[in-house]
Amino acid sequence: MSPVVPQDTASLKLLITREVAALRAAARRDAGVRREDDTTRAAGSPGSCPCGGGRGASHSCSEDPDGPGGHDPWGCVCAALPAIPVSAALLVPVRDEDGRVVDFTVRAGNHVRSAQWLDAPDAQVGRRLLEVQPGAAAGGLVGALSAVLDSGSALHSYAVDYTEQQRDGLHRTKLLYDAASCGDKVLAIWRPALNRTEAMSLDAQYIASMGWGTWDLLSGTVIWSEGLASIFRTDPARPLSLTELCDAVLPEDVPRFAKLMTALLDGEEPPGTEVRFTVLGEVRTLTLVGHPVIATDGLPWVLRIIARDLTAQVRSRQRLAATRRQSERLREEAAAEHRVASALREALLPTHSAELEALGISVAAAYLPAEEDASVGGDWYKCRLLPDGRILLAIGDACGHGLDAVARMAQQRHALAGLAHAPGTHAGQLATWLNELLCSDPAAETATGIIGHVDAARNLRWACAGHPAPMLLRGDTAATLDTEHRGPLFGLLPGHAYETATVPLRPGDLLLLYTDGMVERRGQDITYGIDTLRKALESCAGLGAAETLGRVMSAYPAEDHEDDACLLAVRLD
Repeated sequence: MSPVVPQDTASLKLLITREVAALRAAARRDAGVRREDDTTRAAGSPGSCPCGGGRGASHSCSEDPDGPGGHDPWGCVCAALPAIPVSAALLVPVRDEDGRVVDFTVRAGNHVRSAQWLDAPDAQVGRRLLEVQPGAAAGGLVGALSAVLDSGSALHSYAVDYTEQQRDGLHRTKLLYDAASCGDKVLAIWRPALNRTEAMSLDAQYIASMGWGTWDLLSGTVIWSEGLASIFRTDPARPLSLTELCDAVLPEDVPRFAKLMTALLDGEEPPGTEVRFTVLGEVRTLTLVGHPVIATDGLPWVLRIIARDLTAQVRSRQRLAATRRQSERLREEAAAEHRVASALREALLPTHSAELEALGISVAAAYLPAEEDASVGGDWYKCRLLPDGRILLAIGDACGHGLDAVARMAQQRHALAGLAHAPGTHAGQLATWLNELLCSDPAAETATGIIGHVDAARNLRWACAGHPAPMLLRGDTAATLDTEHRGPLFGLLPGHAYETATVPLRPGDLLLLYTDGMVERRGQDITYGIDTLRKALESCAGLGAAETLGRVMSAYPAEDHEDDACLLAVRLD
């Protein structure tokens, strides 16, 4: 019966400890115990030499090969060299007059190359070490091997960055040397720090952000790959035990990790699972896949786990989800703003008075957003009959877009509506007052505009504040009104007195007032845009105000508009 899956770290550690103890107890019952007196030593009596000599006995290699009897390689350690799977050689020290070791002579060697471009040791017999491995001098190898002779202590994994100039160029590799004294000689072996397979495996681990570990449940031995040690920011020589690994699991993910461990301890191969670990204060998300090694008694004695670090992908997904949520929120806010702004524009922009039609004046207006679903901006117009019988014509562009621009547009339009009722005022006076209003408001932005009156004699008297001049279509010819009297933008220059110009109008004339969104294009001179609009207006000769706007707008595809635009057409019949 499978144990209950623990739900917390303490219970999981207790389960692992209990299961491992039970496994070891079962293994002890089934295993034979070797008694010390039954033990036979592979190399003879305690302290014997690997070649068969007793403690302190002379090694057969110490005989002078040139002396009586010569050197018998089959009667000494030299015979074992071919069985060593890495480069190996028996080295004889070369001393100077003071007895210091300055080099070594290769007495014997095997056939294994440590790198493709290096000779095998058996091809170096009889030659000096610094002659056959010239790059070893810079790595201090001779001194390290000499210390083996002087101290009797073995040398373990002594690293040498070995570089050698050959006919085809420079070659470099990192070699690890192990050595031990053998009488008055040194037995040395060396190997690449990483062979090709190990190097490829290590590269794969780092590229894929993965690693693996092996836990021997009987001996307690734990082996981690470089990749797994890198994920957990620890030394491969100090891997975490299973119980230590439990302490690193996020409390919320303990049940998932416990389910994996329970299945492995039962000898099953569970599916992969995502588990979050705390590594040096940072949460990392790993995908774990486990495999138990089952003995003949059906019990798992080794657990192997492969881990892949998904932290970067998880964070990327989280950022993407956050971006999506933010985008959705912005879309909702933009839609709400668009609805509010559209409602405001419907409430603020006027319908065309029947009183004007009774006077023989037809009016049409249009608002063209830069994008189909764009919010409205600060473009506005006004056309109404005043109590004194004059007709007020105005168009403007408050800086910006969205609700802020709509608010400024409403402020300017309503301010003008109030000022326009002051008796005896002309367009220049209204423009001056509106400018002072914007200049005195710290929160206000600049704006452009045209303000004009059409009197009973059909004369247009108008003022301009940095705005594109109206166009007059007379017959089949359209022309831009003269702007010598144009003043600065509203809100830019306090105290400026705006001048006016007067244009006599005739029956059949059509005035077109517009904002700069109709004629301004990025990278294009505005005069080109004005001329294009003029030609479009000339094609409307003989049409009414509404028909004129329809034809003009059809000449401008929606994608051509880079900014919002407003049009006001006034025709005198």
